[in-house]
Amino acid sequence: MKRQRDRNLHVVREQEDPTDRIVREILDELNSEDDFQDVEDAGRKKKRTLRRRWVAGIVLLLAVAAGVYLLVNLQTYGNVRVTDSYPGGKAANNSYREFAGGVLKYSRDGISYLDQKGEEQWNHSYQMKNPYIEAGKASAVAADKGGNDILVIQEDGVRGEIHTAMPIEKVSVSEQGIVAAVLKNDSSAEILCYDIAGNILVEHKTSSVGTGYPLDIALSEDGKTLQVLYFYTQDGAITSKVMYYNFGEAGKQKTDNQVSSHEYKDTIMASGFFLDSDTSAAVGDNCLAIYHGKDVPEEKVRIAIDKEIKSVVHNERYIGLVLKNEGKEGYELRLYNGDGKVVISKDFNGDYSNVKLCGRQVILYEGKKCSIFMRNGIQKFDGEMENSIMEIFPVAGVNKYIVMSADGMEKIRLVK
Repeated sequence: MKRQRDRNLHVVREQEDPTDRIVREILDELNSEDDFQDVEDAGRKKKRTLRRRWVAGIVLLLAVAAGVYLLVNLQTYGNVRVTDSYPGGKAANNSYREFAGGVLKYSRDGISYLDQKGEEQWNHSYQMKNPYIEAGKASAVAADKGGNDILVIQEDGVRGEIHTAMPIEKVSVSEQGIVAAVLKNDSSAEILCYDIAGNILVEHKTSSVGTGYPLDIALSEDGKTLQVLYFYTQDGAITSKVMYYNFGEAGKQKTDNQVSSHEYKDTIMASGFFLDSDTSAAVGDNCLAIYHGKDVPEEKVRIAIDKEIKSVVHNERYIGLVLKNEGKEGYELRLYNGDGKVVISKDFNGDYSNVKLCGRQVILYEGKKCSIFMRNGIQKFDGEMENSIMEIFPVAGVNKYIVMSADGMEKIRLVK
């Protein structure tokens, strides 16, 4: 039977057209198991080659990016090039403050907000004898120090106006626009908190024989926790207290909403602030204290400072101190993180009355002189601008900054 089928198959194949037979033989070759294996091997080899090329390309791009980063950030620039100018009219009585990506321009007669092209977005008139600005990320206040007026400001304009019954000594603002103020007269001081409409939320009277005199205040981002730095003397001894008041659930059952208190003998605690919702700090003439806790802040670390403190700055990540060197000229720039660890200790020369922290940069300036240090300790810039600096801050782009002067706004780039 099998032999008969083979003979029939042989007969069929003999009757096939030669062209059809060639096509069939080619298909038989392609369908063979060995050829399928060869095709799969070739495919895998091609994928491996492409993968190796992709990896090599990524490594090359990373190497180039690292090279550019090192070239840009591991050298000190000494000159600037003006890339854009936005004249604002000569007005020597104007002051400037970076806020919400733009600039607040203010004077005794009013305040306005400029974008990064120097264009006025809004303005508001007032009369203040001694205006100054306290600014957060989303809200700011313009207050008349020694006067009675406070404006609550956000990027889109003035959101509230507050008139106080006593002269203003200190102010602080939360991100929602809640305002805390130290008000004083000849015999006493009070601490009041206002909502954005000017309604009194909290009123706290101080006493020189009780809590002491309030030297500084700070509000948390959500406006629920208030830090107050008190100072008093007793039997000739100097003492400071850092107290926290919580106006949420944590402080409801506490006397005067006080949730924690920390005492510092032989110390004048004069500067307090919040870094973020969970971290706050107080700086005295001989120590730095850092507190952790959103509702009930407690001291986490206390650091002795053995040099004279010239300036204190901070942002949401770092605390910066400019310290006067002893036994040698110049100053030390010291930067701490929120855990109290030193991330920069750098000596420098020159007197700078203005110091600010912008992200990972410390900017010092005085007149036309400017010095910029990076988080890694590299001095990025040491030189002079074309005009006296009234405000400066980095913007998007390599080595780009906005500089405010009496002539208006300039965008500059650091160059060799």
